[in-house]
Amino acid sequence: MTALPDPDYQAEFYASVPAKRLVAWVVDSLLIVMLSAAAVVATAFVGLFVWPLLYLVVGFAYRVVTIANGSATWGMRFAGIELRDTSGQRLDGAQALLHTAGYTLSLAIPVLQVISIVLMLTSARGQGLTDHLLGTVMLNRRA
Repeated sequence: MTALPDPDYQAEFYASVPAKRLVAWVVDSLLIVMLSAAAVVATAFVGLFVWPLLYLVVGFAYRVVTIANGSATWGMRFAGIELRDTSGQRLDGAQALLHTAGYTLSLAIPVLQVISIVLMLTSARGQGLTDHLLGTVMLNRRA
């Protein structure tokens, strides 16, 4: 048994979460591009030679740090959602690292990303593949 809200009796916790996840992803992607661009300038444009690696590292660090410090990235906060574990608590640093690693792996293997999106759109709690594996869930913050 988990301490998470029941999607049948407390649907307000899960209302519009898949759409909000998309908004959060767009906002986070833009922020990561801006942070990566700043890193390119800070390295006197040497970062352009390793742009894909730079973007990957900046994005990974951004996600781990923001999720560990508030259970949501800035994009998630903007969209009004946050991650919770099976006990209903905010994610800690280790959980943030595991969640980000799962997310990154699913981006690296397109079929996993498709599975994750399908799960978000069809599961009662709107959980992606990484959420299912870790037992995490995305909830509306104000519910």
